[in-house]
Amino acid sequence: MPGFPSDLDLYRIQMKNVTEATMFILMGFTDDFEMQVFLFLLFLAIYLFTLIGNLGLVILVMGESRLHNPMYYFLSVLSFLDACYSSVVTPKMLVNFLAEDKSISYLGCAAQMLLFVTFGTTECFLLAAMAYDRYVAIYNPLLYSVSMSPRVYVPLIVASYVGGILHASVHTVATFSLSFCASNEIRHVFCDIPPLLAISCSDTHTNQLLLFYFVGSIEIVTILIVLISYGFILLAILNIHSAEGRRKVFSTCGSHLTGVSIYHGTILFIYMRPSSSYALEHDMIVSIFYTIVIPMLNPIIYSLRNKDVKEAMKKLFMRNWFLSKTHN
Repeated sequence: MPGFPSDLDLYRIQMKNVTEATMFILMGFTDDFEMQVFLFLLFLAIYLFTLIGNLGLVILVMGESRLHNPMYYFLSVLSFLDACYSSVVTPKMLVNFLAEDKSISYLGCAAQMLLFVTFGTTECFLLAAMAYDRYVAIYNPLLYSVSMSPRVYVPLIVASYVGGILHASVHTVATFSLSFCASNEIRHVFCDIPPLLAISCSDTHTNQLLLFYFVGSIEIVTILIVLISYGFILLAILNIHSAEGRRKVFSTCGSHLTGVSIYHGTILFIYMRPSSSYALEHDMIVSIFYTIVIPMLNPIIYSLRNKDVKEAMKKLFMRNWFLSKTHN
């Protein structure tokens, strides 16, 4: 009827009055300044150890000829991933501990989510590829160099990255297609998916289904690959008669299984639950564990129990010590 606004016009007027978020505020752990200083020093030490440990392992694998085989190429890629993974989250978190302004731009938040989901998913696929590599090495060691040639392990690494990018793109586009008009305060230290869904004023049912099914599918596939690979490895171990041979296999595989168990356990805890059971304060601590603490632990898990890596480190230190003595 002329002179009266239609339902569509009323809807458009309401939408114009809604203020969309152009930035977000990362609320973090606490407002207590002394605690923030303590957390800054703690996570700064963890971050420096993560960078030194992981990038040091990459340099060691590149520079030591005895480590030039697929197992250590996978390990160097994992170390590089962990350094990147931690670097996506930690620097901004460290700044926010001491800064008054804890904001992050809309695009900055989207970029942070895209990168950390990419690196996190890539690590899932890479850990599965590493389990398959261990199976090939132990089940048929004589054909290892042929079965795990560059034509095999390079596509596995590339496919891990491609899978990570595609998975991250789906969730980033889906999350930032939502409206954030109710609040822009994220109860977290970085732009993770569940806390962003919690502050959206849109219907997030589809996003929650995407999160559950995509993460669930990736977890099922990668964990199955690990379990099947280690099932065959266990059969191979039973056929090894020497105690030294069995000890070496357990030493090599034990570190990988430890890393896989810790990483997948935390991801399952965060993402594979109904949204009604989310407790953002607890989830924030677990998220910190798998994005910051696990990347620090991986160099310890994979190097301290590995004889070849320890020998390569000793050789490198001895070479540097000899060079320094020579120059002096």
